[in-house]
Amino acid sequence: MMVNWLSEIVDYGVIGLLLVLSVLVVAIGLERWLFYRKADIHAVESAKSLELMLSRRLFVIASVASNAPYLGLLGTVFGIMLTFHNMGQDAANIDAGRIMTGLALALKATAAGLVVALVAVSLYNALLRKVKVLTLEWEIAHGR
Repeated sequence: MMVNWLSEIVDYGVIGLLLVLSVLVVAIGLERWLFYRKADIHAVESAKSLELMLSRRLFVIASVASNAPYLGLLGTVFGIMLTFHNMGQDAANIDAGRIMTGLALALKATAAGLVVALVAVSLYNALLRKVKVLTLEWEIAHGR
């Protein structure tokens, strides 16, 4: 009973959540990039309004970037727990190949978390750079 439950959490829960978060990050990144290309920054009257307009939803990308490795690690812990549980159920016939396969599959969650985090961090840094450039262009145009 516990084996199936943990296996489902690792495969569909943790990795599924990481997949959803990666799609969300890419969607927000594309939306922001397209917005920055069309934004008329010279029509904005105040620096605070400009900052608000440009930084909208960037916190989501930053949050995913900082938490995705922990979600992956959680999946790995569940996977290792599952492997140890399986070993305990059949202690008389411990097969090193099954143990190594279980541990390797457990690590897929960490790998997925790291991939999502790397994409999110790169995207966040690129978008933050664009925000800084647009802000500086606005300040130059407005004599500040």
